[in-house]
Amino acid sequence: MTGRRPRSPSGFRGLSERVVYRGALVTVVSGELETPDGGVVQREIVRHPGAVSVVPVIGEEVILVRQYRPAADSEMLEIPAGKRDVPGESPEATAERELIEEIGYSAGSLVQLATFYNSVGFCDEYSYVFLASELEKAPIDPQGPEEQHMSIERLALDDVVAAVSSGEIQDAKTVIGLMMTLRRLGR
Repeated sequence: MTGRRPRSPSGFRGLSERVVYRGALVTVVSGELETPDGGVVQREIVRHPGAVSVVPVIGEEVILVRQYRPAADSEMLEIPAGKRDVPGESPEATAERELIEEIGYSAGSLVQLATFYNSVGFCDEYSYVFLASELEKAPIDPQGPEEQHMSIERLALDDVVAAVSSGEIQDAKTVIGLMMTLRRLGR
């Protein structure tokens, strides 16, 4: 935020913002907000370029990746995903790029299932989730160390709810994407 912005419908107004940390993935800012009653509060906000995730379905199975996630210090079973870090690239193009990078497939059909903020209490990361079908093999193109060491797994669509309920799948974008896919497919 630079300068004073108009009040939001809720009565809050951003007054100022300064960068506290700038990293390769996120920027952390400290901002001042004017409250509806005229008070001033400080909030830290994580700025993120946004992300795309994709539920690739072949027949009765979904293709997932298992990769190490340092924030959880654990391997997570997830749908393919990546950040929107290419200027001017559409969410659909990012989705296609991530499919090739992570699982070696391109999609004949991409359908947007949902958009959402990942953790709006402190972060502005905005995500798109797509259903990918009519998949065709493409040369896999892993980019980062996590992608180079991830494994690709298949899960029967009939086993998705059990995998979420048991905690085998704990990643929020994956839960959202898989549940939206089941709904879209009438399951």
